[in-house]
Amino acid sequence: MLLELQISDFAIIEQLHLRLEPGFNVLTGETGAGKSIIIDALGTLRGGKTDPAAVRTGSMRARVEGVFSLTDCPALESSLREYGLWEEDDDHVILTREISAESGRSVARINGRAVSISVLRDIGGRLVDIHGQHEGLSLFNVRTHLDMLDRFGNLLHLREQISDLADQVRQARDELETLDQNESRRLERIAELRYLIEDVSAVQPQPTEEHDLLHERQVLQNAARITDLVHTAYTLLYQSDEAHRSRATPAVETMARIADSLIELARFDAEAEKLADHATELRYQVEDLAATVRAYRDHLDFEPGRLDEIEERLTVLRDLQRKYNGAIPELLERAADAETEIERLSHSAEYRASLEAREAELLNELGAIASDLSRRRRTTGDELAREIEGAMGDLAMPHVQFHVSITYEADPQGVRANTDAIHDQYAAFDKTGIDRVEFLISPNPGESLKPLARIASGGESARLLLALKSILSRVDDVPTLVFDEIDVGVGGRAGQVVGQKLWGMTETHQVICISHLPQVAAFADTHYAISKEIIDNRTRTRIDRLNNEERIDELAAMLDGTPVSEHSRGNAREITERSTALKRRHHNQTQNAPSSKTLESNPDPVADR
Repeated sequence: MLLELQISDFAIIEQLHLRLEPGFNVLTGETGAGKSIIIDALGTLRGGKTDPAAVRTGSMRARVEGVFSLTDCPALESSLREYGLWEEDDDHVILTREISAESGRSVARINGRAVSISVLRDIGGRLVDIHGQHEGLSLFNVRTHLDMLDRFGNLLHLREQISDLADQVRQARDELETLDQNESRRLERIAELRYLIEDVSAVQPQPTEEHDLLHERQVLQNAARITDLVHTAYTLLYQSDEAHRSRATPAVETMARIADSLIELARFDAEAEKLADHATELRYQVEDLAATVRAYRDHLDFEPGRLDEIEERLTVLRDLQRKYNGAIPELLERAADAETEIERLSHSAEYRASLEAREAELLNELGAIASDLSRRRRTTGDELAREIEGAMGDLAMPHVQFHVSITYEADPQGVRANTDAIHDQYAAFDKTGIDRVEFLISPNPGESLKPLARIASGGESARLLLALKSILSRVDDVPTLVFDEIDVGVGGRAGQVVGQKLWGMTETHQVICISHLPQVAAFADTHYAISKEIIDNRTRTRIDRLNNEERIDELAAMLDGTPVSEHSRGNAREITERSTALKRRHHNQTQNAPSSKTLESNPDPVADR
């Protein structure tokens, strides 16, 4: 749920801080006041495209920040953990987007950490969903119809099984295709692999051998200098030879004398004990260093002729790498896999038979599940059509016919399907199954069913979108639904039902709606008025949360304009009382029999007063 929205220097919004509530939040106001700008700003938190023109004139950058509660979206925790964005002991997530006026680039952050737009789009898209009357993408994009149907029928678990089986079938078919390609040059390939095995076996390289030899060669090439450096270091640290003592005092002896002096000092002054301890520790460390350098020196062994042996071995290794175009570890891996491939190529007939049997087994299993899913989709499609037709009747479109078209494509390489529409036939398949789903509509009596995208007008698409969202909201995981003037094209007669359906979604969602209809706004649990004001010759957007009396005035202004009259106030009170009565009646009904918040239309405006 969206708890807070802060917008800075975005379009005509200078500073705006909006605290939202659960339930039905309605935003109203005059045209051009900035209602849709707020929705556009919220869209940037879903990973929407940004434009430097959106930055307020005279500002360096625009900033949008949303604070969301995770209590109604627990499934998001796993994704936040996967991206390293989860905050322990915190049930909130903060999304931020900044837009530069100069470069037009934007920076996205989640919980204060910079993220890519794809991550913001993933997280933001699962927190808030935005719909507008001109959007309709989810309706007009045929590819989404199948997802809507499966979500409505709770069929996604079968989709997942089919997706997994389809991947396995594709893998088996890819292997068969590779086998076919290799068959024409099978003997040649076996010879190549055997040459590789023989050459690698003859050389017997080790994974890190080249690196080790290069290091050893470097040491041998600098043997004289290494010997001199080690000898000098050990002499300075600790050398018992009297000849060396005459030139310099060894570091070990010097450190021992320093430690003894400080120990004796500590006998007279207790504050010097730390100095004595430190010196003693350094003394032991220097002695350990001297012993280690001595051991390194004693192990130096520059064998005559070893450098020539290294050069010869490096030449052999590099010839092998050039011949087979690969590094030593890769060649060792290829040689190890070569035996398996030779075995497969030598017994290609048996391997092909096993692959074909595996493919047939997978296709049979996939066909059974896909057929079951197809039957369920048809039943679900009929149920969805009935509900949408009922909802469209409530929205003053009683003659709408809605149909979920489910078809398939014949394919001899597909799966054998048996459904009500397909009898023992082979159908093409993909990760979603065998069905091709499209929504069809006939808005008026006498018209044939046609694809939704080609026949629905703006007002019709808005009502269809509302009907679909009100029905699908029961299975929608996104906690916050935003509707931007979804009631455009809807008259006052159907406005009450629109308000009912939007409020009905709040049983499982937080709903935010920009509306121009008072019949819709009357159902608000929280009502905000948006206005614009001019200060110092600059236009600014202002938002106010309305109390009961302010709300009556706002609804009256929406009914009859300004100035507000007592008559329009009376009408506003009547609309508010009607919506309140309908909401109260629903609450009373659900106390005894829980159900959806979808309310029945009440054609009598005073029946519940």
